Amino acid sequence: MNQTFVSILVLMIISTGLIWIFKRLSLPPILAYLVAGILIGPELLNFFSNNIDAMHLAGEVGIVFLLFTLGLEFSLAKMLAMRHLVFGVGAGQMLLTTTFFAAIAMFLGQNISAAIVMGAMLALSSTAIVIKTINEQGRLNTSRSQLAISVLLFQDVAVVPFLIVIPLLASSGDTSITIAILLALLKGVVVIAVLLAAGRWLLPRLFNEIASAKTDELFVQTTIVVALLAAGVTYAAGLSMALGAFLAGMMLSESQYRHQIEADIRPFRDILMGLFFITVGMQVNLTVVTQNWHWILLCLLIIIVVKVLLVKAAAYFYHANKADAWAAGVKLAQIGEFSFVLAALAFENGVISEYLSSMLISIGLVSMAITPWLIDKSDWLAMKLTMQVEPNVEPIFTAHGNKPNVLILGYGRVGQSIGRMLKLEGLGYSVIDSDPVRVHETRAAGESIFFGDAGNKAILEKAHIHDVSLTIVTFDEHTKAISVISAIKHLNADMQVIVRTRKDYNAKALYDAGALQVVPEVQEGSLMLISQVLHYSGLPMSRILKRIRNERKKGYVHMHGFFPGETTEITFDSKDKLEFKHAVVIAEGAYAVGKQLHMLDIVKKRVQVVSLRRDNQDFDNPSMATVLAENDVLIISGKPRRVERVEKHILDGS
Repeated sequence: MNQTFVSILVLMIISTGLIWIFKRLSLPPILAYLVAGILIGPELLNFFSNNIDAMHLAGEVGIVFLLFTLGLEFSLAKMLAMRHLVFGVGAGQMLLTTTFFAAIAMFLGQNISAAIVMGAMLALSSTAIVIKTINEQGRLNTSRSQLAISVLLFQDVAVVPFLIVIPLLASSGDTSITIAILLALLKGVVVIAVLLAAGRWLLPRLFNEIASAKTDELFVQTTIVVALLAAGVTYAAGLSMALGAFLAGMMLSESQYRHQIEADIRPFRDILMGLFFITVGMQVNLTVVTQNWHWILLCLLIIIVVKVLLVKAAAYFYHANKADAWAAGVKLAQIGEFSFVLAALAFENGVISEYLSSMLISIGLVSMAITPWLIDKSDWLAMKLTMQVEPNVEPIFTAHGNKPNVLILGYGRVGQSIGRMLKLEGLGYSVIDSDPVRVHETRAAGESIFFGDAGNKAILEKAHIHDVSLTIVTFDEHTKAISVISAIKHLNADMQVIVRTRKDYNAKALYDAGALQVVPEVQEGSLMLISQVLHYSGLPMSRILKRIRNERKKGYVHMHGFFPGETTEITFDSKDKLEFKHAVVIAEGAYAVGKQLHMLDIVKKRVQVVSLRRDNQDFDNPSMATVLAENDVLIISGKPRRVERVEKHILDGS
């Protein structure tokens, strides 16, 4: 077997396993890729020793797509809206931190080129990890999180000039560093102006034409070509490929195709970006790490403390809240993914040594690993540092209307729709929701909403559970819904509870828990459509209503089990995969020919016989005494594996 193929296969297995492990440990995938690179590096498994150039090329293309995506996400309007924070605290943090660490590097004997790069690397924080973590915690819209995000916005923009400068630092001595930077920036301005002008006039027309063709493959191909072409232009000008990709993304960020482009490019970006971080990990010299692990930990501690203090200092000049400043500083104390981009670029151009690269990557890896913990503890640390008591931010609850008639548990799409209809009818209602972001957004829009866990009896009592006559559970979480019903019934045994689910697979358990009515959204939507079809087909309304009532009474018996298809949504729905229909043609010589249905033990195998088609006639629910004949078509329904086993038994008796 080809050695390169084996190496790629092993690399994919290692990467997949590490991503799974790191995900279980709530650590970012970037760390998994870095560790994978260390494992396959020259000092351990030593894969790709003959193909290292190809790996680096793939990694560079990954950075091209990463910066292209960053450009797509770049919002000038958002930056201008937060300009006081972005260009105040953000610029201050970047300037102070870069200058401080560059000065330390020069004091320790580094030349000015390496010092500037090291200062920039240590000043950057991880946009991906910080925003993802605070978003998962529901803190994205808090003032301290917005302060952190404004700093991250400026850092992302600050990466661009360093992408311009680093390739030219290698050829400049200490005496000409200022001139080199000015020339690089001048060249960058010219190239940026040319690309922006071309993008402003050409890209909208190009993508309008491509979109009108309505060919997904052409759209994806054009996106990739545009990103790579822009990267090639900047590379030909002696600048970084990543710079061109960023500009291409930025030019498309305001177009109507932005979200589609981002979705199309994501698979390529994720895979190739993973390869980039693997190549970064391969550059780590384990000898350097093992011999200097104590220095790595000490440097990490110093970097965290200094970055927190400098964020606080930058926020001080802006007169930001003290607790917010400390919390933002703790959130931003790590080294970011773009630090690895700068490290790889600087090492490739000979600006920093292998020793420095290994040390900085190792420090960054550990700092990213502890970032979720730092973010989780950031508010607590801020309160301790400011000697404040954490304020009670739970909103005061008020119900809609004079007196709440209905309690809505969960204020997502369904809950909000119910609330609007109740409001139109002048009915009062109470709301409980556990999503802090939704609560914040809803209250900001003037709505009254109570934050908390709907299964908590104390919160239910505060939400006037004893005053309302009806409770509606709108979230589609089976286990949680049962616990909520139990808590409600414990407080008010006579409470009528309606539960909304997406489908009716767990309806019996919900009825057993005490639900008055279980409304499966998919089945009910289909029933409404069916009622319209029957109505416009000429059937009387009384007959239609009777049909719908019978269908509900029998548990939507005719709305389960569907023939799977490549393009239908049920193919991708794990719950629908639990049961689907399948047509088995009883061919000549089949085992089942001449046998009664009960002799095939279909029911014992937990598969249902739906119907039998014979001589172009359909027989629903055929008798188990029915004798099968050649060319019969038996429609069966059940779980995929059971259906497969039954079909095999019908055909060959096995």
